[in-house]
Amino acid sequence: MRDINYINSEEQTFSMLCHLSALSGAIIPLGHILGPLIFWLIKKDQYPEVDRQGKDSLNFQISMTLWMLVSGILILLVIGIFALIALGVLELVMIIIASVKSNNGERFKYPLTIEFIK
Repeated sequence: MRDINYINSEEQTFSMLCHLSALSGAIIPLGHILGPLIFWLIKKDQYPEVDRQGKDSLNFQISMTLWMLVSGILILLVIGIFALIALGVLELVMIIIASVKSNNGERFKYPLTIEFIK
């Protein structure tokens, strides 16, 4: 029987990759969603922690996409420029924090996240 508190190194690595792969969005269009989706789909059935972390990462990335679309519309009112900058910085910082915590076997709850995938 598996110890609930035990997470092996491969599980930690794939959990971390669910978060870090979102940075691929800087190079690949929609990579911020496709990266976490790929790692989650590959290992979600094998590792419960990857399933949890992958869902968290995907929900955050989808939510950030929606918030950025709203901010893009708000550019017409000038406030959108500041919102886009703030959201970009927030997204980068949260991805790094979530990746580090995941690699340490901890769970991180992203702020401003709408739960699309349960």
